[in-house]
Amino acid sequence: MFGRRPDGRRIRGMDPIVQITPYIMPMRCDAQVFLKHRADIEEMNRFIRRQMAEKQVRFTHLHIMVAAYVRALGQNPAVNRFIMNKQCFSRNNCSVALTILKNPDDIDQGETVIKPKFDLTDTIYDVRERMDAIVAANRGDQPKNILDKLAAFLFKVPGLPTVVAGLAKLLDRYGLCPKALIDELPFHAGLYITNTASIGLHDVNHHIYNFGNIGMFFSIGMTERVAVVEKGEARMKRYMPIGIVADERVCSGAHYARFFNDMRRYLDHPELLVEPPESVRFDPGCEYHEPKPTKAQ
Repeated sequence: MFGRRPDGRRIRGMDPIVQITPYIMPMRCDAQVFLKHRADIEEMNRFIRRQMAEKQVRFTHLHIMVAAYVRALGQNPAVNRFIMNKQCFSRNNCSVALTILKNPDDIDQGETVIKPKFDLTDTIYDVRERMDAIVAANRGDQPKNILDKLAAFLFKVPGLPTVVAGLAKLLDRYGLCPKALIDELPFHAGLYITNTASIGLHDVNHHIYNFGNIGMFFSIGMTERVAVVEKGEARMKRYMPIGIVADERVCSGAHYARFFNDMRRYLDHPELLVEPPESVRFDPGCEYHEPKPTKAQ
């Protein structure tokens, strides 16, 4: 309330056109913009092989994707805003929600959602360390995080999920939802990523939830082979398809364009993520940091 929330601070003095957009499109589903991108998976694979050969460090495409997002966000802070109750807030963290299999070898054990937080000065090694630690902590068939345990409890009592979900939405709308709960819920993050390729599916344009404040949703699909002409010769090249859904109310199209251009550059040149950035940018009065992982390279 009063311009502050556990996960953000209200932005004032915005462009009037951007500021009025939530009043025209009050719900997140009203403002979804759908995009597609193909990332050069061959360049990613070359980077992964070099890191394994030179430093014995194993990276995945998801590590590169998240590291590219963190680095691009550090130069485009407007993308890390969110809309709540028709007001624009600057998020006070860099967080990414990810859906993972509890057991990659047994899909019947189901899925869970993790939400690691990052510092905008993180290298790709820092990102990998943070992600791998939280993934390892949430593997297994037993509920590990608060969301899994809460869901398991709620469904034991008929009608209780409806009451609790309604109360959580009401409190969240007015900035009264407890910080401890917001920190655990996957619906309060700058980006949600699902790797549908890991279960043999193509990319999709996944909706962004009306509950919470997710600003973007990325869906990574199965590798595609596309005919290209390089150096005067035709060949089949492999790409990683990404389905993207963004909330257009968060910032102007120009800000989004610059963010996606930056992210595309890092996906095509992952080696740029090895060293920390020279500088990062924040919304005025909204600087935040996350302690470095202890085992970072």
